[in-house]
Amino acid sequence: MTPPGILLREPRPGDLGWVISRQSVLYADEYGWNGEYETLVCEIVGKFKPGPGERCWIAEMNGEPVGAVFVVRADHATAKLRMLHVEAAARGHGLGRLLVDTAIRFSRDAGYSRLTLWTNDVLVSARRIYEAAGFTLIKEEAHHSFGKDLIGQTWEKAL
Repeated sequence: MTPPGILLREPRPGDLGWVISRQSVLYADEYGWNGEYETLVCEIVGKFKPGPGERCWIAEMNGEPVGAVFVVRADHATAKLRMLHVEAAARGHGLGRLLVDTAIRFSRDAGYSRLTLWTNDVLVSARRIYEAAGFTLIKEEAHHSFGKDLIGQTWEKAL
């Protein structure tokens, strides 16, 4: 059930640029990540092909964009959940869980048998959402990215 005042919708012109900008600024402010992250987000958005197997949702709260999530095709059986984010002012309303649940439902309906995602261990709130949604941690790897030493994590959910 969608909380009052919240709408999930298709992206409109300018929304993909908003996702790039907001995610880059939020992760710089909250985690100290540098411009490498913005470059990665630009690459992901640049490869995004909306259609039967790929989708993006923009979350609005009271008419303002406050979050997003993407599902992209990895192969015929596997989808990837990408770039989940919720603005700080919109947290605590179940919006992250709503976005992830919507991505899972879409992936299942699109015929995928598996949904994967890559994240970093410092993104604690997102990881809690993934665990609660039934994702399993399948791999961890130390890496230096975005100006930081991080532990990358791959999560997977059977659909």
